Amino acid sequence: VSTSHLQLAAFALGTVGWILCTVSMGIVEWRVWHVDNNTIISSGVAWVGIWKVCFISYLHVSPGYKEQFCHKFSGYDFSIPHEIYAAQGLLLIAMFTGLLGLTATIFALRNVCMGITHKTLITRFFLVGGFFYVLAGLCVLIPVSWNFYSVTHNQSITFPPSYFMPSSPAAQEAGAAIPIGIVAVILLLLSGTFSLSYRLPVTANTITK
Repeated sequence: VSTSHLQLAAFALGTVGWILCTVSMGIVEWRVWHVDNNTIISSGVAWVGIWKVCFISYLHVSPGYKEQFCHKFSGYDFSIPHEIYAAQGLLLIAMFTGLLGLTATIFALRNVCMGITHKTLITRFFLVGGFFYVLAGLCVLIPVSWNFYSVTHNQSITFPPSYFMPSSPAAQEAGAAIPIGIVAVILLLLSGTFSLSYRLPVTANTITK
């Protein structure tokens, strides 16, 4: 157990990173658009996520919703930029691979704490867990950096008319999902590094099955 302190830290960091990855995937505030025309977008602010776009409207623009209007993206909206669809797929992969990393780390730590002597197997599971952590971190890094690039260059999106969105904002800024994603990347990469650094303790009674 004394040789696996970093791996315990890796499990803790990986758990928090995986949770933050899931949170960033679920919230809509990826790109915050500021618009000049308040006729439909009453607050002058719209939120562009990776699954939908939302804004506050005091007009009855959608049945059942008098204030907040949201429109989910579909695979048939070819005007939606590639970074949004890439984020959908990559974050799903990150959530799945991060869960695999947690599972592998839990199994290895269980064996360590129970004193199981299959130490080569323990090392392999730590390495597998570290690989999945790093892969999850990279899968989060790509969409976060790509969307942040789009925000900093104030890139426009030609939404279909049914979205009630202008094609370009007066200005835009990064929403809460991007810094959350950045923290998730850092934690997942750190946890992967810690898991991959595990080495077998050198003792006279080491059994390597």
